[in-house]
Amino acid sequence: MFIAFEGLDGSGSSTQSRLLAEKMEANGHAVLLTKEPTNDSPIGKLIREILQHKWECSPEGLQLLFSADRAEHLKNKIEPALKNGQVVVTDRYFFSTIAYGSLAVNDMEWLKALSKHFRVPDITFLFKLDPDECMKRIAGRGNEVELFEKSEKLEKIWKTYEKLSEEYPNFYVIDASKSIEEISEEIWKTVSLLLAE
Repeated sequence: MFIAFEGLDGSGSSTQSRLLAEKMEANGHAVLLTKEPTNDSPIGKLIREILQHKWECSPEGLQLLFSADRAEHLKNKIEPALKNGQVVVTDRYFFSTIAYGSLAVNDMEWLKALSKHFRVPDITFLFKLDPDECMKRIAGRGNEVELFEKSEKLEKIWKTYEKLSEEYPNFYVIDASKSIEEISEEIWKTVSLLLAE
């Protein structure tokens, strides 16, 4: 089973992907918890440097880097884990490329085409949270604000995410204003039903 977590920065997807992986392992499932952009590939490191304003890249170039990182991620980590019978939980996937990429690249069909040969997750949890609340959470981390972390930008990104949730299969929208425990329980119930099928 391949599970993706998506949403605006600050909406809680990283926390919930980790909690789900821990819960699944505690229930006897072999799990690979991973994320995009990747931390351990040269392309992933390059992307993080661009997002932190360490150097500049064209919007199209950045999205091509995301796709190259994802192709490597799939080949070297995700696909081998799925073949070995592991459950793969990823914090972000190609829906992020489309949603965030749409801010600077006006060609939605091009953004979608970058991912058309990639595996579609068995379920994608999309975290819905007001952009202003996302900004508060981001500020609370005390980290430097990255390229996409501005409230009006987050509003546009969310609209694209909503469209994607209607166009692609197996999306499950989560009210991310609930408590961490409530959200974790809702996700676990949904995943448990899928595992029982």
